Amino acid sequence: MKEFFQNHRFSILIAFTGIAFYFSFAYNLDRADFIKLIGLYGGLFFISLKLIQLKKTDFWFLAGLALLYRLIFLLAMPNLSQDFYRFIWDGKLILEGINPYLYKPSELIENFQGFWSRLYQGMGNLSQGNYTSYPPVNQFLFAVSVLLGGNSILGSVLIMRILIIFADLGTLFFGRKLLLNLSLPPHRIFWYILNPLIIIELTGNLHFEGVMLFFLVWSLYLLQQKKWQLSSILLGISVSVKLLPLIFLPLIWNFFRKNNGLNFTKLALYYLVVGATVVVSFLPLLSSEVISNFSRSLGLWFQKFEFNASVYYLIRWIGFELKGYNIIATAGKILPVLTLLIIMGLAFFKRNNSMSAIIVSMLLGISTYFFLSTTIHPWYLATPLLLSVFTKYRFMILWTSVVFLSYFTYSNSGFKENYWLLALEYIFVYAFLIYEIYKNEFKTKKPAI
Repeated sequence: MKEFFQNHRFSILIAFTGIAFYFSFAYNLDRADFIKLIGLYGGLFFISLKLIQLKKTDFWFLAGLALLYRLIFLLAMPNLSQDFYRFIWDGKLILEGINPYLYKPSELIENFQGFWSRLYQGMGNLSQGNYTSYPPVNQFLFAVSVLLGGNSILGSVLIMRILIIFADLGTLFFGRKLLLNLSLPPHRIFWYILNPLIIIELTGNLHFEGVMLFFLVWSLYLLQQKKWQLSSILLGISVSVKLLPLIFLPLIWNFFRKNNGLNFTKLALYYLVVGATVVVSFLPLLSSEVISNFSRSLGLWFQKFEFNASVYYLIRWIGFELKGYNIIATAGKILPVLTLLIIMGLAFFKRNNSMSAIIVSMLLGISTYFFLSTTIHPWYLATPLLLSVFTKYRFMILWTSVVFLSYFTYSNSGFKENYWLLALEYIFVYAFLIYEIYKNEFKTKKPAI
């Protein structure tokens, strides 16, 4: 044992420093304290990269550390997001036999009190006045968390956190297997699993992207194994946690290419099973009013909300110069169409049916979607980060290292964004992305490390 500590003392010292930093982040941080927030995050990012560099051949050391860092948050209340109050609200509605898609919290609060009032005040004005936008599998997980957590906010938070941790462990398992099948270094999965963005935003602040990505990577692993039937079901479940994976459907069709043809039967069945899985998950709560309310809620993200955008902010500035007002209502309709056209271009003009090439297209497609979006919360980056693990692209690691600059917004009473910090964030990201595209697509390719 003594010899072990002597041989690994530097790694162990760094690991224990990470424990201290995560504990401070979980239990002793106000999101308004930007200097402390960015200092802790920067330190944790360095620790993560250094540990992977030093211990990349020691799977169990890194896996155990990833689990330990997540367990630190187990009894902490989320401190960077209020969304969990709405999660508990929706879950409690389901247990009361009330369809959460039919009512805004503001329409029900007069009939509730006590525990409900705490949830209502905690979720904030934005959530209070809008219909829920969380798909049915996500709603089911909310309900399970409230059921097992009892009439306690912390109890429900604890159950949600455990579910997300188990999902991350599943992503670690299937992500490593997929890397091995693609003849890529298995330690790359820790670029996702040990990334402080993932630990803090998913485990710490209870964003269910982690559950969505578990089903997505499991689906991709099975697709790579040519087990497309089960893969399609799992992709449908992933969509029913978060709708985001729907944008990957046009890209997956390349997998069903054979020689110069296309197996239309398998492709159609794949899409049919994905769609049927999503529809079946909605059935217990489905009605025409539910569809209307759910669609209206989703539309808000494109035409009302603004946060940490890049291309859109430039378009908005041009709109103010030319029109004299915010053109988000118009831009919010055009930008998703432009995103779809780019994704269709990746699907039809990058005709390579290898899983590696398909994942590259998925990464570039989802990145385009985020570059053109009006709202980019830091946890959104979990999806392209995980996809990047299976490619030669590293710009997502850089983006996750600087995206917390957007949290400066919460350090002032007016919640105004600092556009200089956002410019710094995106200058780094775009510059490195352009360099990588040039290196990977136009220069002579070298073996990936």
